[in-house]
This record gives sequence, structure tokens and C-alpha cells, in this order.
Amino acid sequence: MRYSAPPYMYDVLPYPPSKEPWLYSAKWRYVERTFQNLCRYYGYREIRTPILEQTELFTRSIGETTDIVSKEMFTFTDRGGRSLTLKPEGTAPVVRACIEHGLFAQYPLLKLYYTSQNFRYERGQKGRYRQHEQLGVEVFGSSDPAIDAEVITLAMDFYRALGITELALHIHTVGTPEARARYLEALRNYVRPYLSQMSQDAQKRFELNPLRMLDTKDPKEKEILAEAPKLLDYLDAQSRDQFERLQEYLHALETPFVVDPMLVRGFDYYTGTVFEVKGKGLGAQDALCGGGRYDRLVEECGGPPTPGIGFGLGVERCLLTLEALSIVLPVEDENPQVFLILLGDSLRLRPIAVRLLHDLRRAGICADMDYQGRNFKKQLKRADDLGAPYTLLLGEDELARGVVALRNQTTREQQELPLESIVSSIKERLAQG
Repeated sequence: MRYSAPPYMYDVLPYPPSKEPWLYSAKWRYVERTFQNLCRYYGYREIRTPILEQTELFTRSIGETTDIVSKEMFTFTDRGGRSLTLKPEGTAPVVRACIEHGLFAQYPLLKLYYTSQNFRYERGQKGRYRQHEQLGVEVFGSSDPAIDAEVITLAMDFYRALGITELALHIHTVGTPEARARYLEALRNYVRPYLSQMSQDAQKRFELNPLRMLDTKDPKEKEILAEAPKLLDYLDAQSRDQFERLQEYLHALETPFVVDPMLVRGFDYYTGTVFEVKGKGLGAQDALCGGGRYDRLVEECGGPPTPGIGFGLGVERCLLTLEALSIVLPVEDENPQVFLILLGDSLRLRPIAVRLLHDLRRAGICADMDYQGRNFKKQLKRADDLGAPYTLLLGEDELARGVVALRNQTTREQQELPLESIVSSIKERLAQG
């Protein structure tokens, strides 16, 4: 029997795949390190949370009427009778961790980032997977729109650092729950005469979560909703002021944006600012990153009243975008710098070779050797296949004279050097390029 990865899950491989070239671990590592370095420049610190959380954390924070909670979570009962869920998103677990470890009491302002494996049992397609890696940031302790602008700028700077420069920023505000309640009443009154013309999903959302109706992809429903009341007209004075100040900061940062009245986020915990970063010219799969403010989430999860804002972005969608735009990442060279070749099969050579290899690695030199007992030609071919710029040739004759042959694989030039100084000699050559 042959096994394969579960549907819409994947393997990230150590060598460039012939198909799906984005599933190459060196590319993933480059994207992750770019994000981590940028977060460090912005003053964010890393947090890591378990892959499993109590199910109630998500039903309470995300909202039971959302698609994620109602039909997309991987939930099971463990042997202790506890309901656990593979985390479908990153924010609620970070909030839980900060509450549990008293971080809100210790640090008035928390600026955090994370790398998380998330799981959702949704309709799979290219760019949308049931297991996906999310990079995200969360800021707690400030309701200043300047921090909203910082979070948005960090997200856009990340894509620019990867070479994705054609970006479109969409912003909106969903206001306070009280303002939304007034708006939802007006939205329902507007939609009610058209409801029979809309899909079953839209009719369900009309009853449970009308705001989500605005997120429709159906052209007919978009046409109906184009003349619907606008949430911006129902904002309280504070929400309106914060949204206007955010726009001022974005203008100051020379960051173009579109105020998008149809932009809503899928989770119930959002309040105030919401935003989405889109890639231009990518068709239907143009959404790269989304986030927003959630000023009441910490308190709803049992913590102190604490404002918050953050975003999440998918690594898969990011890599597929780079591929679609033909952007080549400058991934690090994973090939050995030196390949050690044994001349002959003498058992006496093995301990010397193992020690020499160890000394090279301790000196910060990427080094490898053959472990399959191949002959000289096959070892040399292996060195070429791996792209090693240098080989070391060690045999009984060389060992007896206390030397080792250093061979330049490009020029094919070869010279003998004292065994005791070979490590420093190679370091010197590598430093010279």
C-alpha cells in the first residue's frame, strides 16, 4: 500500500521539487527569516503557542455562527474527556497565553509575532489548504491609530522585502458592537425584500451574521448590496475619529489606500479598524494578508480590558504569489563547501576522515563525505552533484606523509597541504571567495 499526505495538506521538501516548486524548504525558510528580521526591526518579540487549544477558546472568541467554528474546525475529545481543537487561527491562542502567564500585568504594551500551523477543514484549492502556515503579529495595550498604521506598514514592508511591490491596501472600520447593532438592523431592512433572490448561504448569514453578507463573491449579490446602507454612516464619534486619524497616518507614510465599505473580517471579535492587503494582477486569489483591531477580545477571554490589533498572512499564498510574479528568492546555498573523498577503503582512514570532517564543521565550514563506500569516480561525481567548490582527497599515501590534497572543483587545480593546517587553509580560501 502506498501512503500519501491528507487531502489539501502537503510536504515541504529539502530539494527543489520538479512540480510545485514553491514546496521547497529553502524558500520557506527565507520567507520566515525575512518576516522574523522585519519584526525584530519593528520591536516585536516571538511567542509560540501549542498546536491544540481548548475548543471553547475558539467558539467564544471567533463566534459560533462563523463558518470556521460551525463547519471547519478539527475538533476531538481526548482521553481525559476534554474537547480540543487544532488551532484554526493564531490570535485567540496568543491572547490565552498572555492571560495565562500574566503578560498583560507585566507589560503595558506587548508587541508580539508568531509562526503558526493552522488547520481548517474547508473546501480545498490551490492557495487554500486545510493545513497552512500563518505568520502574524499582535499588539496589545494601545488604542492609538498610530499603532494601527504601524501594523499595516509592517505587513506591506514584508511583501516589499520579498519583491512584491504592486500592492493594494483596503481599509475599513467595523466600529463598536453597539454601532454595528444599529447598522445591522438597517442592513437587514434593506436586504429583506431581496432575500429570496440570494443564495442559501446569504440567507443563513442574514439570520445569524448579516455583516458577513458583505463578503459575498456572488456577482448578483454584490449588485444588490452595492446600494446597501454603509457602516461608516452608523459609527460613533470615537470610532469615526480613530478611522480618520488612521487615514492621516497612512497619508503621512505615503501609503496609498482604498476605503472599502464592503470589507469585513470573518471573526466576531473584530472592532474598529479592519484591513486587507491585496496583490495586483493576481486574479481571484489576490488577498495576501488580513487583520484588524479587537479591543474587547482579551476581556472576553477572561483577561483585563486591553485593546489589541494584529494581522495574519499565509506563507503558502505568499510563495504562490512569488511564483506567479516570477520572483526568484535569493535562498541560501545549502551545498557543502568541502567534500571529503577517501582514496581506498582502508579502515585506518575512516577515524581520521571523521575527525577531519568534525574539525571543519566546528570551524564553521559546511562539509560532508561519502558514507556508502563508493569508488573514487563516484565520490567525485557526488561532490559535483552537490556543488561543492572544494574536495579533499585523503589516502594511505597522503596520511603517511601527513598531508591532504585540496582540489578546486572549478579549475581542477590540486595541491597538497599539511593535514594539521588544512582547516585554516580552507577558511582562508573561502573568505577570499
